[in-house]
Amino acid sequence: MKDVIQRIRQVEDEIAKGIIGQKEIIRQVLLGIFTGGNILLEGVPGLGKTQLVKTLSKVLDLSFSRIQFTPDLMPADVVGTNMFMEDNHGKGYFQYQQGPIFAHLVLADEINRATPKTQSAMLEAMQEMTVTVGNTTYELPKPFIVLATQNPIEMEGTYPLPEAQMDRFMFKTLVKFPTLDELSEIMDLTVEEHGSEPQKIMDGEDILQIRTYIRQVPVAKYVKEYALKLVVATHGNMAEAPDMTKKYLKYGAGPRAAQSILKAAKANALLEGRYNVSFDDIKYVALPCLRHRLLLNFEALADGIDADGFIAQLLQAIKA
Repeated sequence: MKDVIQRIRQVEDEIAKGIIGQKEIIRQVLLGIFTGGNILLEGVPGLGKTQLVKTLSKVLDLSFSRIQFTPDLMPADVVGTNMFMEDNHGKGYFQYQQGPIFAHLVLADEINRATPKTQSAMLEAMQEMTVTVGNTTYELPKPFIVLATQNPIEMEGTYPLPEAQMDRFMFKTLVKFPTLDELSEIMDLTVEEHGSEPQKIMDGEDILQIRTYIRQVPVAKYVKEYALKLVVATHGNMAEAPDMTKKYLKYGAGPRAAQSILKAAKANALLEGRYNVSFDDIKYVALPCLRHRLLLNFEALADGIDADGFIAQLLQAIKA
């Protein structure tokens, strides 16, 4: 097990050669990859979101595909379609042509610029790891991970993602603007010559094996109950919900949120070199697991409460 932890840390170090700063983002993306969770990266354009995904594909030796979501992108442009072909005898037949979704690591760039119809084409792939065209279902390669980037919804030309699709992202991670020192290092890396490129550390088979190890990490009963209490407390009609939930939340998190918290907490424990999940692991992953699954009401907006602020108060209100 020490070898596994050492290799995961090598992955983090290798990614840092291509991505300056953003250590929190790198850790959360790796938690998603090692648990089979899709990740939604939100930030203004130009903060290195696409570069991060490209670097991951190199270090993890995964096939990589990029889909640029635009308002005129159609579902067939994502999942593929049946094409009419002719054989050597002039007889016509239909043959399925795979779309760019068939890759280990799929970058759905600016996913909220596409219409809801096209966004919905991703739902089956993200949850079932399959694509259905006509009457035939096709398996996607393993491991399969979607890393989507999203511009802030306030920006022009964006469509909000449907709640069903948001729920299929394990994490929503906010990519922040780099500090002055980090910005200086980025300039050195991109404007001047630099020596080392990120190298392969592991491959898809290693990732699948690590997922097996993570599932075996034990969770004490009272730690598991704490994670579940956090999710239940987001529903105002439940007896366990604090007053702030009844006041500010319209809809709470579903069962996928509880699954995401426990899986991510197990992975975080392993990355920290522990073979048990602590309360701090649950608290660490609760924010990125819950922030995109909560729907605040008008009263919360009027009082200046956002999802992050609500979750911070919830973590204080629900005692471990």
